[in-house]
Formats: sequence, C-alpha cells, structure tokens
Amino acid sequence: MAQEQVGKVAVMNAIGHTNTADARSLSVPAVEADGLVKVFGEQRAVDGVSLVVPQGSVYGVLGPNGAGKTTTIRMLATLLRPDGGEARIFGHDVRREPTAVRSLIGVTGQYASVDEKLTATENLMIFSRLLGLSKAEAKRKTGALLEEFGLTEAADKSLENFSGGMRRRLDLAASLIATPPLLFLDEPTTGLDPRTRAQMWDTIRRLVRDGTTVLLTTQYLDEADQLADRIAVIDHGKVIADGTSDELKSEVGLSSLQLTLVERSDLDRAKIIVGGYLSRAAGSEVEAAISPEAGRVTAPLPNADVTAEILIALRDNNIRVDEINVTKPSLDEVFFALTGHGAEDDNTERTAA
Repeated sequence: MAQEQVGKVAVMNAIGHTNTADARSLSVPAVEADGLVKVFGEQRAVDGVSLVVPQGSVYGVLGPNGAGKTTTIRMLATLLRPDGGEARIFGHDVRREPTAVRSLIGVTGQYASVDEKLTATENLMIFSRLLGLSKAEAKRKTGALLEEFGLTEAADKSLENFSGGMRRRLDLAASLIATPPLLFLDEPTTGLDPRTRAQMWDTIRRLVRDGTTVLLTTQYLDEADQLADRIAVIDHGKVIADGTSDELKSEVGLSSLQLTLVERSDLDRAKIIVGGYLSRAAGSEVEAAISPEAGRVTAPLPNADVTAEILIALRDNNIRVDEINVTKPSLDEVFFALTGHGAEDDNTERTAA
C-alpha cells in the first residue's frame, strides 16, 4: 500500500471514533497555527505560517505550486512534524496530542489514494468497514456516494480503467464516508471537469451547512472566491495576505466603472464628464480612459454613489449609454499584485510542498 494511502487510512480510521457534536461544542477555533516552520535540507518549505480557522467555515489557502500549501496541511494533519511553531486542532496540540487530532479530522491529498486493483464499490466498502460501519450501512453509504459523484455506471469496473478525473472523484467520495468536524481538502478539484467541479463545490457547501469546518487549498482563484469565507495567500512558504475575498480585493485598488455608449462619437465628451465627476468625488484628479473599438469609457470608481450623477449628466448632454458595469478587482488581480505573478505561473515544485 502506497505511503499516501497508509496515511489516509490511518486518519480515516481514527475518524470513526469521533463525534462531530462534541468537537463543535468546543469554544475554540477549528485550527490555530502560530509560526509553523518546515525545513527540507536547506529549503524552508514553510516559513512561519500562522492561521486561525473558525469553526463552521470554509478557509481557503491560495497559492501557486510549491508555495507550501500541502506541507502546511500535512503538519496540521499530524502527517509531518513541524520544525518550528505550534498548531492546535480544536485546542489539541498536533505534536503532543496526535491521536486526539486524528480523531477530529479527515484528509484528502492531491493524489488519489484508492487501490487501483479494486473496483470503485470495493474501495468504498473497504473504507466504510474500516470506519466501523456495518455491512448494510457500508453498502448504503457506498451506493449514495457513487451516485453523488457520478460513478454508478462504473461502480464495478477496476480502477485501472478509470480516467484521472474518475479516480479523483472516487478519492473524494472516500473522504466523505465519515463526516469529521474538520476536513482538509488539498486541491480537491484538480483534474475534474467543470460539471464535477461544480458538484464538489455543492458538496463542500453541504458539509459546512451540516457543521463541518473545511480548510481548502487551491490554485483556482474562482474556487476560493466562490467557497471561502476567509482566504490566506501563501507564497514562498509565507502568508502574505489574509482576509475575506472583498477585503483582499479592496487592498488592491478601487472598483472600476465601465460605460459602453450607443454612439462612439460621444466618447471624448463622455470621458471629460466622467473624469470631472469622479475627480470631485475623489478629491483628486481621476483620469478616465476610452476604448474607441469597444465604444467604452473606463475609470476607477472611488465612490459608487457618484454613478447615478454621472448617468444623469450624460443624459443631460444627450449622450446615450448602452451598458454600464461596476466591477471589483478580481482575485487574479489580487494575487498578481501581492506576488508579482499569476496563481499558476510558478510551476517550480518544492520537496513535499
């Protein structure tokens, strides 16, 4: 059995002895990490990571390949011993109380840990029985998970005939046999098609509604934006930003006002009007830009309240607007501003990171 699978079985086996309600009754964060460090040779894969994850939330850890996301997860899940710092899961120290920690968590790593010599049904039945489910309960749970992840038709096929995405779906299904108080999902939707990815998002939301806390690592900016109540951005082993999606976006810059005109000949006049109103609202000069090809005026928006005044002024000057958009900075822009590169630009893999 591969090392990844041994680790997963050990963690999942411990989950079978936990009680979600007991964990939720603890008046402590689900995860508290303070200055976590992990060194491989001369390389600091994790360099002082600190996180606080409230119970009943989705906490996103965003970063490129090799940023230290997986190493952080493995330390929190007691699969790697930290070289520095402290971490607690529902108040239990990951170093001194590893058994207690394992009884409260579920872990899905980046790579499928199912047995390729067995069928999908056999894999889920084995995991279910390891968790202490009766044969009847295991059969019921297996059937439900196969249906939820679109694997019913392939239930009795050997995994040797599965695509990478199908293996990933089965691995995720195995992680959900039990419902632990805290679930670590390390890039759970990598390799999934859009439909299955959306289904996984729905599953994560359902788990949180039912009381599970989720710590999710991802390279997908839209995934963090859609799911996470709070996001930590990690780069080169350090947390470089932490906040809600809106808070991170607000740090990057202002919203943007985009006006598409009916007549492109009105662009220059519209630019002057838009720039004037926005400059007065901001208390300093705001430059509007025009795109002749698209017939659009674009400008940073310091105050959304001024939008109505701009539209009235354009109407009074017989400038007709075909379309108006007010957009916030995207997480892509946030990540680029914080790191100097896109979320998937750094493909350098670090050892166990």
